[in-house]
Amino acid sequence: MEKINKLQAFLKNSQEAILIYSPENRRYFTNFPSTDGYLLVTENDAVFFTDSRYIEAAQKKAACRSQLVTRVSVEIKDYIKEQNLLKIYTERERLTVSMADFLKTAFLPCRVTPSKRLEKKIDEIRMVKTTEETENIKIAQGIAEDAFNHILGFIKPGVTEKQIALELDFYMLSHGAEALSFETIAVSGKKTSMPHGVPDENVVMAGDFVTLDFGAVYKGYHSDMTRTVAVGEVTPEQKKVYEIVLQAQLKSLEVLKSGVSCKDADAAARDVIKNAGYGEYFGHGTGHGVGVEIHELPNLSPRSEHTLKEGNVVTVEPGIYLPNKFGVRIEDMAVITVQGYENLTKAPKELIVLDI
Repeated sequence: MEKINKLQAFLKNSQEAILIYSPENRRYFTNFPSTDGYLLVTENDAVFFTDSRYIEAAQKKAACRSQLVTRVSVEIKDYIKEQNLLKIYTERERLTVSMADFLKTAFLPCRVTPSKRLEKKIDEIRMVKTTEETENIKIAQGIAEDAFNHILGFIKPGVTEKQIALELDFYMLSHGAEALSFETIAVSGKKTSMPHGVPDENVVMAGDFVTLDFGAVYKGYHSDMTRTVAVGEVTPEQKKVYEIVLQAQLKSLEVLKSGVSCKDADAAARDVIKNAGYGEYFGHGTGHGVGVEIHELPNLSPRSEHTLKEGNVVTVEPGIYLPNKFGVRIEDMAVITVQGYENLTKAPKELIVLDI
């Protein structure tokens, strides 16, 4: 109930309430995964309304009281009348227009208001991870790293990108992951210049870089890591670019701590790459928050307005991408502390050259 208590602080009086509908926020506040349901939070109560598919499991596992709903406009509306609610805030950015319109009419005369201020409050709560959340992310990351260690023995000339991706996926899902954090990226050769390249039947060849970007989900929490490895001998240019990206990543990690602006954390990596003459080949942000979604706030980017706080979990993933040649990205996850950070990624970052 700790997360719900933080949400209740948003309310001004007993006649206001918050309704959460989006799957990611619903799971975050209830600790219960479902494809449908409504979490209604009042000043002194929280009820998860869900249908017959989930009610039994929800009553056993949800972090708050659960109630069966057959028609939203009946059971939930009855509860609203009982509580004498006059105003309900809902998410704004995460609801479709049609759902927002439905909620506005379903609970009349109670006024339903999509609220940007509520979205900001939810983001503030979610950005700072509890000890339990961080532990779940650590376990998810451990599953991913075990998969990385496994895949190093699988990559060789002749295997396809799709085979590598499927092997990574199978390993994670068969070793404790409840899901994949996102569609696994496994690209080789010239395709490593595409930050979000899609694995296909492209065959790994001697001399290739192979970029692997993947993660596991554990109890709803995601992990995210990227490593670029070499297959056989690499060129001096490949080694040079790899070392620049590594130094950029280490420099950004070095400045992480509570109170540092996310812009400065991004600039620490970006300046290394820019000063080496590759600034135009680093087009994305240095990192992003991770939690019940793979991309959360805060972002480490030139446009970020956030400041790092104790409990944030962020990625640090600079890269250099040379079109039609090759690319390099190195990514760790870190939890922010008052003194600095704890790196949740233990896999080596020095260039790994696989024997062929």
